[in-house]
Amino acid sequence: MTEVPSYLSPTGQEIVFLLLGAVAVGSALLVVTTRQLVHAALWLVVCFGALAGSYLILTAEFVAWVQVLIYVGAIVVLLLFGIMLTRAPIGRTADLDSRNRPAAAAVAIATAVVLVTVVIDGFRMAYMPLEPGRGSAKDLGSSIFRNWVLPFEALSVLLLAALIGAIVLSRTDIRGRD
Repeated sequence: MTEVPSYLSPTGQEIVFLLLGAVAVGSALLVVTTRQLVHAALWLVVCFGALAGSYLILTAEFVAWVQVLIYVGAIVVLLLFGIMLTRAPIGRTADLDSRNRPAAAAVAIATAVVLVTVVIDGFRMAYMPLEPGRGSAKDLGSSIFRNWVLPFEALSVLLLAALIGAIVLSRTDIRGRD
């Protein structure tokens, strides 16, 4: 049985992983606390980028690039186009505040305490050294293109319909036929 290394002497990989985790958590908090919608979308890009960096540290290169291409490259761009095309209020708006911040903060803190407790209790003695793996991009890619093509295509049609709907809703020069 291998000896578990001390947490007081982390490796360089572990330090970078913790820093990326802190960036992801900080930017995720800024996503949900900022009052400007475009800034929230940009903080979401930072959060997704930090997650992709974490996947790279964990030697999951394929998942990291999928994270960048799908989430950063497509979902956030779609969100920004949706904001622009629907002419949503970009600046601060007071009418969107439900004034439930104390209740939301209490639920968030309680959820965080439960999650941290479960993770610490479940993985107290577990240790896995961060060593480069064999990689299975070929197996994962063939599984995606054999078994998951139809759901991906259905999702792309759904996203296209949402984009067309946003364009139609944002156009003021289109009138219904009376």
